[in-house]
Amino acid sequence: MDGRQWLDLHGNFTTLIHGHAFPPIVEAVERQLRDGTCFANPTLAEIALAELLCERVCGLDRLRFVNTGTEAVMFAVKAARAFTGRPAIAKIEGAYHGSYDWVEISQTSDATNWGSAEEPNSIPYYAGTPASVANDVVTLRLNDAQSAARLIEKHAGRLAAVLLDPMPSRAGLIPVEPAFVEAVVTAARRHGVLVISDEVMNFRLGYTGAAARAGLAPDLWTFGKIIGGGFPIGAIGGRAAVMSVFGGEGVAAAVSQGGTFSANPVSMVAGLASMQALTVDAFEKLEAHGDTLRTRFESGVAQHKLPLSITGSASLLRVHGRAKPPRDYRDTVAGDRSIVARMVEHFSREGLLVPSSGMICLSTALSATDIERVATVFEAFASAEALRGEKA
Repeated sequence: MDGRQWLDLHGNFTTLIHGHAFPPIVEAVERQLRDGTCFANPTLAEIALAELLCERVCGLDRLRFVNTGTEAVMFAVKAARAFTGRPAIAKIEGAYHGSYDWVEISQTSDATNWGSAEEPNSIPYYAGTPASVANDVVTLRLNDAQSAARLIEKHAGRLAAVLLDPMPSRAGLIPVEPAFVEAVVTAARRHGVLVISDEVMNFRLGYTGAAARAGLAPDLWTFGKIIGGGFPIGAIGGRAAVMSVFGGEGVAAAVSQGGTFSANPVSMVAGLASMQALTVDAFEKLEAHGDTLRTRFESGVAQHKLPLSITGSASLLRVHGRAKPPRDYRDTVAGDRSIVARMVEHFSREGLLVPSSGMICLSTALSATDIERVATVFEAFASAEALRGEKA
């Protein structure tokens, strides 16, 4: 409205992996609008998108579409409960998995209530949460392999699943460490606890997804964001045996799953166009741009001796107000938010749109010139911040 132009490094919460108004998506949606926007029966685009995802993700046998990432996670949890006959889940402290009561537990806990490092408290997210919800969630600290394994062993008899995000954003955009993955999966497998990989956001980490990158072989996956091409979408998939709880082919459903707008054809054709354009080369280019920015940011921090650190991988990075990169949510919370806020404000003045968390999300629409601009703006901020410190 004021005539300003912005370079979008937000991407509608990482959704717009091709930027705004990507021509193949626009064309696909325009064609679909003339053919119809919703039908009761499946469409060819729905089948094609499901086939594409199952071909790319090793171990993904079956897939069901929903409308949001929240729904995808909700049905993954329900599927795990139905398959195991157990009520509880384990999840990572500080991790965001949408708006289902159980997965909201401990997503915003803090030093006043999060409890011990070895056995974190399970803290309700909203006022009025039934106590029974928190009682059925075991909270794990990210990358604390020993404690996580012990807690899974301790509560295994009532655990249906362990819910993992291979690089939880709200917890700090911190990749899961190999030792943590191994410890969690080994403990879960020993007791028949399912493993869910929540890739609603982080499916963008590579051509075959985030679980493959992390060396994780889950029982269930959840997807969203980039698989919808900018339209509402979510998906739950997994091993055929586990997905059988949803019924089909004459088998009664143990979990009823449906939705009036689930797998609507507009989201399907947009998602198919989005994913078809995400070739191996496209992912490699995104990662190269991400590596360039992380290196340039780290160089700027080191040159000016700033109390900042960088996390993330592939097309995502996050700036933290602490000299040492965080390993878990508690480290993230302990960072200096004021310096990150100044960085976001500096970027805004320079026409770069960045969320308040300090996360940067790249898209295929960005050129090498755009990446250089982002790096240069950060380097100018680092220089200004160093001068500010000298004057203080």
